[in-house]
Amino acid sequence: MNCKKVILQLTSYLDGVLESSVRVELEEHLGRCTDCRLVVDTTRKTIQIFCNSEPVPLPDDVRNRLHTALLERFRRNSKTT
Repeated sequence: MNCKKVILQLTSYLDGVLESSVRVELEEHLGRCTDCRLVVDTTRKTIQIFCNSEPVPLPDDVRNRLHTALLERFRRNSKTT
């Protein structure tokens, strides 16, 4: 397994849903690749932090801009299909 494949399998690995043979191959790669190990550890810790935190309400102006941007994107995508 190479670094690109680790990144592609990252969410499945962290969710514990990887096929066992792929999991073993990924973990062997993690044993020798400090960069990928850092990515996996950082991602895992980030997920833990966000899962244990309270949602932060968006300020009204940010919510309105986001809503407007999403509507515009939806309208553009609707015209092309």
